[in-house]
Amino acid sequence: MHLGQVKYSIKNKLIMLSAVVAVPFLIMVVYLIYALHNYSAAYDTIVSSMTVANNYNLNFKEEMDESLYKLVVGAATFETIKDDDSLEDPYVLMNELREDFNKLMRVTTDGESRTWLQILMRNVNTLEDRVGDIRANLGAENSYDTNIEMLDNNIYIMTELIQDDIQYYIYYQTQSMEHLTEQLNERVNTFTIFCAILLGVVLLIVTALTIMIVTGIIRPIRELSQATEKISQGDFSVRVQVDTNDEVAVLADGVNIMTESIERFVYKTKEDERKMRRADLRLLQEQINPHFLYNTLDTIVWLIEGNDPDKAVNMVMSLSEFFRLVLSKGREYITIQEEEMHIKSYLEIQQVRYRDIMDYEIRIAPELYQYKILKLTLQPLVENSLYHGIKYKRAKGKITVTGELAEGRIHFKVEDDGVGMEEKELDSLRKEIVKPCKDTGKGFGLANVNERIRMNFGAEYGMTINSVQGKGTCVEVIIPAVLYEQAVQLNNENDTGVS
Repeated sequence: MHLGQVKYSIKNKLIMLSAVVAVPFLIMVVYLIYALHNYSAAYDTIVSSMTVANNYNLNFKEEMDESLYKLVVGAATFETIKDDDSLEDPYVLMNELREDFNKLMRVTTDGESRTWLQILMRNVNTLEDRVGDIRANLGAENSYDTNIEMLDNNIYIMTELIQDDIQYYIYYQTQSMEHLTEQLNERVNTFTIFCAILLGVVLLIVTALTIMIVTGIIRPIRELSQATEKISQGDFSVRVQVDTNDEVAVLADGVNIMTESIERFVYKTKEDERKMRRADLRLLQEQINPHFLYNTLDTIVWLIEGNDPDKAVNMVMSLSEFFRLVLSKGREYITIQEEEMHIKSYLEIQQVRYRDIMDYEIRIAPELYQYKILKLTLQPLVENSLYHGIKYKRAKGKITVTGELAEGRIHFKVEDDGVGMEEKELDSLRKEIVKPCKDTGKGFGLANVNERIRMNFGAEYGMTINSVQGKGTCVEVIIPAVLYEQAVQLNNENDTGVS
């Protein structure tokens, strides 16, 4: 994923989590509202139907019977009955009943109720026919007796049947209401169980999603935190692998890019510093070597003038060997055998100059000869023992150089029995040799050797100094045991970097 691209943002993940929680409950609420609305509509329809039917159940028979009786006895006529407020026109009553119950037929869904409505409508039609018969008999001879008989045998029976039909209709509508209530209770129970199950499922899903989302956020953040802690400690090789495709992944990519840039910058800085240090060391060698050369040439001249040509020849040969090893064809690493030859040629030259005050001994095990060592590691230590230990001793002194292999490390010791140092001076020197050369006030040669060892081999290697005033000084150097052949390639790379 390129920096800046977010495929699954944290915001969208949280929205998805909210939707998982909200949508099921929204569906349940909508379903509940829909179910309650349907129940309310059905309930209202039944109640309305029962109200209409109950109204006719109470009034229809009484009003129909009374009006027809008055018509039969001649208290009113079909033409004038509309004007009598105490009576109802039988045809109007039947038409209103037929119209209202037709409406009930359209909204009634219960089968039994519809059956009784159908029976009621047929009975109304029959009643209308009988009313027609009575109307036709009015005014005829002996019509009164006939119509009274028709009232008793037909009309009253039909109105009673219609009233029974209405009551049956009301009865079955009541049962329908009870059935509807039972359905509602059943649905409420089912809905409650469904809600409980759905709530459990939603909780499980939400819990799983929450764990996934939170883990997907916290885990890469924790990795970023651990990585940045390592980066703050100087480990720029750390890389964070985050595949969440969200803002945290973008942040991780940014941290990786930043770390790579810092790593390249630090590496370049160290390389530049290393090149500069090597240049400084070479400059130091150039400054030291002419001074030593001048003194040695003066000694050779002195030997020749003193008619001691053999010693002068030996000294020239030692000087030649010394500089051959100093140059070493530009190599930074040489074998321990070559380093031994180097300090031996140096001590041979100096023994001629200081034959009355200096003696030396070199005890380096031959099995160490093929291991590598930084050039000019032991010579500055030997030189320091001579000029700061033996030279100021009023009696003859001795410099001893030893080397041995132990646990994968090579230990060198350069000891002298010179004047030694006070504790205060020793502490000061120990502090100086761990500083960079450019910051060293004294002990420059020792600090130079210590810095080169630590820079090339690591901080766990280097130099330690012990000294007792009046008894002498011991400088110990520890380097890793690496065969010279294994270091040739690295030496060539270093030479290329310096050149």
